[in-house]
Formats: sequence, C-alpha cells, structure tokens
Amino acid sequence: MSKKDRIQLSDHFTYKRLFAFVLPTIANMVFLSIYGIVDGLFISNWVGKVAFASVNVTFPIFGVLGVFGLMIGTGGSAIIGKTLGEQNPEKANGLFSFFVYVCIGIGIIMGVTGIFVLRPLISLIGVEENMVGYCMLYGTIGMFTLPCFVLQYMFQILFVTAEKPRLGFWITVITGMTNIVLDFILIVLFDWGIIGAAVGTGVSELVGGIVPLIYFSRPNDSLLRLGKPWVEFPALRKASTNGLSEFVTTVSESVVAMLYNFQLLRLAGADGVAAYGVMQYCTYIFFAIFAGYNLGAEPLFSYNQGADNRLEMKNLFKKSMIIMESGGLAMMAMLIIFARPLVSIFVGYDADLVDMAAHGIRIYALIFMTCGINIFVTGMFTALNNGVVSAFIATVRVVICEIGAVMLLPIFFGLNGIWFAAAVAEAGSIIPVIIFVVLLRKRYGYA
Repeated sequence: MSKKDRIQLSDHFTYKRLFAFVLPTIANMVFLSIYGIVDGLFISNWVGKVAFASVNVTFPIFGVLGVFGLMIGTGGSAIIGKTLGEQNPEKANGLFSFFVYVCIGIGIIMGVTGIFVLRPLISLIGVEENMVGYCMLYGTIGMFTLPCFVLQYMFQILFVTAEKPRLGFWITVITGMTNIVLDFILIVLFDWGIIGAAVGTGVSELVGGIVPLIYFSRPNDSLLRLGKPWVEFPALRKASTNGLSEFVTTVSESVVAMLYNFQLLRLAGADGVAAYGVMQYCTYIFFAIFAGYNLGAEPLFSYNQGADNRLEMKNLFKKSMIIMESGGLAMMAMLIIFARPLVSIFVGYDADLVDMAAHGIRIYALIFMTCGINIFVTGMFTALNNGVVSAFIATVRVVICEIGAVMLLPIFFGLNGIWFAAAVAEAGSIIPVIIFVVLLRKRYGYA
C-alpha cells in the first residue's frame, strides 16, 4: 500500500474507512482466538475431556501473570498516540522503547514466579486428583515462554498505533499456523498429549513475541522504532494507570474463571468445567471481534485527543456505539440458533456433555445484549488517558457484578445460576457506563 493510500490516524472516518482501519486488528484477534480454539479441539478430541478441563483450569493463571503486557501496551499506546498527535515522534519512539524493555523484564519475573505459585493455585481451585498432573505439565511448560506471551499481547496493540495493523495481523497468522501445525504433529502424529499442546503453544508464543521485536528493532516504515528508551517513570506510571482497566479486567476475569471452575467442580465435577470450557471456546471469536475493534479504534481516540479534534471524536463515538450494539445482538441470535452444532464440534463424543453445554450457551448468549457497549466505553476512556474511570467501570463490571453473580446465583438456581452469571453482571455494568458517558461527554467532546 502506497503512503498516499494508507489510512492514517489523522483521517476523517466514514463507516467504510473505519472498518478498513480496524479490520486487520479484528482479523488479528479473531485469528488469535481461532488458534486457541483449535488448541481446545485437539486436546478435547485426541487427549480427552479430563485434559481439556485441566487446560481450562490452568489457563486463567497465565491471564493473571501475563496481563502486564496488555496493561502497559494499552495504556502506553494511549500515551504514544497522544504524543504522536502532538507532533513529537522522537519522544513517542523513546517511550515506545521504554515500555517494551519494561515488559520484557516483567515477563521474565512473572515466568519465574509462575513456576513456584502454580501448584498452590491449582490446589486452591480444588481440582480433582486426576486433573492435577495435566495442570502441572501444561502450566510449567508455559511459564518458560511467558515473557514472549507478554510481548505478544503488547505488540498486538502497538502495531495499530504504528499504523501497521495489517503487519500485526500477518504475524498473528504465522503465530497461529505455527501452533496449529505443531498441535497436529505433536498431539495427533507423535501422541505427546498434553505435553504436545503445551510445546505447540509455547513455540507459537516465541514467534509472536520475537518476530515483532526484530521488526521494530530494524529500520522500518512504521511510526515506531525500537531504540534508545525515553526513561520517564511518570509516563510508565501513567501508562500503568491508563491500562489499569485492562489489568483489572484481565486479572478479575482470570479470578472469576477460577471461581467458575470452583463452583462447577462442586456442582458438576470435571464435566461442568469441560462444558464451561466449550462455552468459552464457542464465544472466543465473538469477544475477539469486540476486542479487535476496540484495539483498532483506541489509537484514533488518543490521536484526536492530542490533536484536539472534537468533531472527529463525536464521529468515532457515534459510529462505534452503533457498531457495538448491532453486532452484539447479531452475535446473541447466532449463538442461540447454532448452540448445539457449535458445542458438538468440541464434545460430540459425549451426548450428556453436549446437552449441558448447549443449554448453558443459550443462556450465556444473553451477555451480548450489553457487553459490546461496556467493552467499548471502558477501552475508550483508556484511550482518552483516563485510566481511573476505565478501571472503575472494569472493577464494577468484573469484580463486583460478575464475582457477586457467580457466587450468589448458584445458591438459588444451581447450575443455571452459573450460566446466567455473566449476562446478569453485564446488565448491571451498563449503569456506571451510562453515567460516566453522560458526565464526561463535554470534557472529551465525544458527544
């Protein structure tokens, strides 16, 4: 694409231009979710439902340890985008480099820490004895590549800020294909079981973290280049504050997933955890679309805030709200209609498990009535460098509403209470979202 044809942060965005800009990031996140889904398919169909349930118990731990890449990447992207909008590319590149180096250090520390906290966390969740070995194997291998997992999430966001979302997408494609091919070779052909799944995921994370590192370290035609850091600890603190909502959301969702697993093990055993895992895999793509749109659109809000272009802010806000709500309703309808065929892809070998998961996913689908708006508004305030508000919304949404729902609803409704928990939490979260959108509309000029 020539420089003339390339869509830039400073452009005016029609629906067509907006979709063209965010589509690579959406495709990036969708493909990332697809290779995660394929991981689940291989484990469930070739290793078994106990191993499948074990991986779903273990994975939230990686969410807690790897969240710093998402936090600093999202919060740092807002600062870098705003700095670019202020026409200060030298400082933007220095801050970009500083944030990347910090994330490398954090990833190493978290990986080492994870090796020691893995077994206590697994014990805390209360997994069944036949799951412990699977959890430890998958989790321990994954800790060695955690630094690249952290970088992978960070670079997915910063490719958009660098005006290179398509390149970010293709790197994700390569990463995903690496995982899929290795899953087939190691699980199906070599019969390595859970070890093959962990090694395949680990190698793909090495690709996803190191390839972008090499790209940004060399001369390139993007807006960003890795080099001498602009060491500014207040900026790091601001990036961490900006990304606090992503930190709170990811950590809380990981904790919530552990609570779901705890409740499901208590009420339905390993089958309940497997059914919940199937539901998560079936909805990954839908959540990936929301996340991809958010990550693609956030630099536009940051840039226009720095450029003080309120007219474009209003344009982006209105279009985004319409896209989020209409998309959410379409997703809800699709899940309700196609619940059984989707579930059967993962656990078609067990009729009772298919019945449980299909019933659960039809209830869980109600989440999409409001979650798109909640996700977008939280991300928008992060992009506008107001991490306090976005963190507050995220705290209410996940910590208060969802943890409260998953702990209380099963008391009254049993297993159905677990399936309803997420939708009830999202419905309650729309209240603070509306309040802050109204209260802050004049300050930021988006409405």
